[in-house]
Amino acid sequence: MRFRELHELIAICTQEEKTIHQLMLEEQSLESGRTPNQEKAQMKSYYLVMKEAVHRGLNKDTLSRSGLTGNDAKKVAAAVSTGEGMLGPIGDRALAYALAVSEVNASMGRVIATPTAGSCGVIPGVFLSTQEYYGWSDERMTEGLFTAGALGFIIANRSFVSGAEGGCQAEIGSAVAMAAGALVELRGGSPVQAVHAVGLALKNSLGLVCDPVAGLVEVPCIVRNGFGAVSAITAAEMALSGIRSVIPADEVIGAMLEIGGSMPEKYRETAKGGLAATPTGQQIMQSLLDHRASGADTMTAPTNLPKQ
Repeated sequence: MRFRELHELIAICTQEEKTIHQLMLEEQSLESGRTPNQEKAQMKSYYLVMKEAVHRGLNKDTLSRSGLTGNDAKKVAAAVSTGEGMLGPIGDRALAYALAVSEVNASMGRVIATPTAGSCGVIPGVFLSTQEYYGWSDERMTEGLFTAGALGFIIANRSFVSGAEGGCQAEIGSAVAMAAGALVELRGGSPVQAVHAVGLALKNSLGLVCDPVAGLVEVPCIVRNGFGAVSAITAAEMALSGIRSVIPADEVIGAMLEIGGSMPEKYRETAKGGLAATPTGQQIMQSLLDHRASGADTMTAPTNLPKQ
């Protein structure tokens, strides 16, 4: 790739008069040896998996194997189906769709890691909700995935994208930043505006710990995907309105690296701190351990678990 930082991405796009997705498609094609059309076909196939995951999450049983989570996306979808949801037609759908995909992941369904399985609901939630509202084609959404990919590439190579490395600020935060920047470009914003959206999104996620209850990618991971999708739309709206990230986005990524590196191990996906260490979190873990020790069918969840 010809770019390793966001300011380099902007400079190349500006000099060559290209969008982020156009540049990323060219670079990916050169790196892989596949034609641009082959790259687009593969990316479109990923987008179709995202759409399938949303549909499954809203229409099938998504109870997780632990029994701790599942089927909450349907509750949100039902609550906002009257058009009276508080987030508006895009935000309401984004919330429901992000939860749906994350629940499909927890119930062992097929998802696309964007950038990880734990944050797989954010981009589909944002993309499908805006696609339906604006009437965009699948081809246009595929272009948006190349934009998101370019932004994620930079974040991953300069900081973290996994909770185990840098906390949930890295996992959910990166997904929110990728979705926000991509949405800006989908709405016709410039590369500069897209990068400001990245900075705004990441700043709002700094310091977020990764504290999965019982070590499962369920609580609080699923609801964070829902919050993340709405946050991404908010960051994109800010950037498109002319709000700039006072701290340059590249520096925000650097701050995330510094914070993640300083974060105690118990806050990095070890299930030893945060929500996982609360009395209820410990009760859930013990119930699951007792259930497993009893020799019960692992596909049958304990009946005494609190519900998310």
